[in-house]
Amino acid sequence: MAATEATKAADEAYDVIVLGAGPTGENLADWAHAAGLSAVVVESELVGGECSYWACMPSKALLRPVTARSEARRVPGLKDAADMALDAPAVLAHRDAFTSYWKDDGQVRWLDSLGIDLVRGQGRLAGPRRVVVDGGRVLTARHAVAVCTGSRAVLPGIPGLAEARPWTSRDATSAKSVPGRLVVVGGGVVGVEMATAWRALGASVTLLVRGDGLLPRMEPFAGHLVAESLAEAGVFLRTGVEVREVRREAPGGPVTVLLDSGDEIVADELLIATGRAPRTEDIGLDTVGLAPGSWLDVDDSCRVTGVTGGWLYGVGDVNHRALLTHQGKYQARIAGAAIAARARGVPILESDRWGAHAATADTLAVPQVVFSDPEAASVGLTAAAAEKAGYRTRVVDQDLAAVAGASLYADGYRGRARMVVDLDREVLLGATFVGAGVGELLHSATVAVAGEVPIERLWHAVPAYPTISEVWLRLLEAYRG
Repeated sequence: MAATEATKAADEAYDVIVLGAGPTGENLADWAHAAGLSAVVVESELVGGECSYWACMPSKALLRPVTARSEARRVPGLKDAADMALDAPAVLAHRDAFTSYWKDDGQVRWLDSLGIDLVRGQGRLAGPRRVVVDGGRVLTARHAVAVCTGSRAVLPGIPGLAEARPWTSRDATSAKSVPGRLVVVGGGVVGVEMATAWRALGASVTLLVRGDGLLPRMEPFAGHLVAESLAEAGVFLRTGVEVREVRREAPGGPVTVLLDSGDEIVADELLIATGRAPRTEDIGLDTVGLAPGSWLDVDDSCRVTGVTGGWLYGVGDVNHRALLTHQGKYQARIAGAAIAARARGVPILESDRWGAHAATADTLAVPQVVFSDPEAASVGLTAAAAEKAGYRTRVVDQDLAAVAGASLYADGYRGRARMVVDLDREVLLGATFVGAGVGELLHSATVAVAGEVPIERLWHAVPAYPTISEVWLRLLEAYRG
C-alpha cells in the first residue's frame, strides 16, 4: 500500500497519522518514517499544500522578474536594456510552471518513494488516536496524530465584503491576468509583496493600511524604505485608513471601496490581506475536548497541551508560533524526532532549549524575508521586542550603501542594517537588513543568533571583500566604537 491513494485495507493502524500534506505534514511524516515508524498522510486538497501552489512558490515566481529588472536598471551597461515593460504573460507562465500547473503528481511520487501512505479526503478526529476520513474510513494511531492543516486567509466583517468576492492571497498568486486597477488592503508581507508584483506587471495599485506604516513586525525602518520604493514604483499608499464598506453590483464587475474618511475608490479587483486563521474548524477537535477553529496550544516539542495521553501534536501554522513555511518544516523535524523518541521510550531532552526536541527558534531566532523591492530580511528580536522582553541592549545601525559590495551591486544602492546586542552576554538578539539582495545575507545572522555567538568571536568571521556581507564588519566596528 503506497502513496497512490491507498485502497481500503484490513489493517488501518499506523504509528503516526498526519492531517495535512503541506510542507509541514510531509516533513513530519518523512522524519517519523525515517525513524522507523509507519506513517500515513491525510489530505483533502493538493499534496504540497499552501506553499507549493498558493503562497511561497507562486508569489516568489511572480516577484523574481520584478526584482531582477529593478536591479538591472541600476547596473551600468544594462540600464537601457532593462528599461522595458515586463512580459506579463511570460511571467504568469513562469509562475504556473513553478506551481506544477496546480497538479501534485510529483509530490505524490515523492511520498510514494519513501513508502509513506496517502489517503485523499477530509480527516477528522474521532476521539483519542482515531481519525475518520470523509465519514467512512477509520485510521488509528499507535503513537501520535499530528495536525498539520495550516492556516487560511480571513475576511474581516466589513459590510458587503463577502458578497463582493474579493481576492485572498490564493487569488492574488494564481490570477490568470493582470487587473487594470487593484486595491490591496493590509500592510503586512502579503500586501506588500502582491502590491510590488502586480504594480510591476502593469496594474494600477492602491495600498490601504490601517496603521501608520508597512511591515509592522519588523524594525520601523524596513517599512519606511519599502514604502518609499513602492511610491516610486507608482503604488498609491494610504496609511491610517480603514475600509467602511465594499460594493460590487455584478460578479466580475468593478468593486467600490468606501473608506472611513468618506473617500471612494473604484477598482477591478480587491485583495484582502489582513490576517489568517487556523484550519482547525472541521477536524473534530471537539471530540478530544478542544474548541473547533482554535489555534492549538503546544509545548516546545509541538505536543498539544491539555489532551490526556499526550498523543496529539499541532505543528506548523496551527500552533500560531511562527506562520512561515520554513518554521513549519523546522517544527516538523522537532516534532518528528520527539514522537520517535517517545515511541521508543527514549528520554525527551526537555531541559535543553536548543536540543533535538525543542522548537526554541520559534521564539528566539525566526528568520523571514519579504521579497519586496528592496528586500527586507530579519531574524530574532527587534529592538522594541528586546526591550519589552527586559533585555539590556545596544542597537547598532549601518548604512548598507556605504559598503563597497553594495555600491558595486547597483548604482544608487539604498539600504540599512541593524543588529540588536544583549549587553549582558554580548551576543546578538536580532538583526535586520533592508536592500537589494539582502535575503542571502540573512542566514549568517540566523547562525549568529541561534548559535548565540559571542561578539568577540564574530570578529574572527571575516567577510569576503568586496561583498555586501562586509556590513558585518562595519556593524562590529560601530559596536566597538
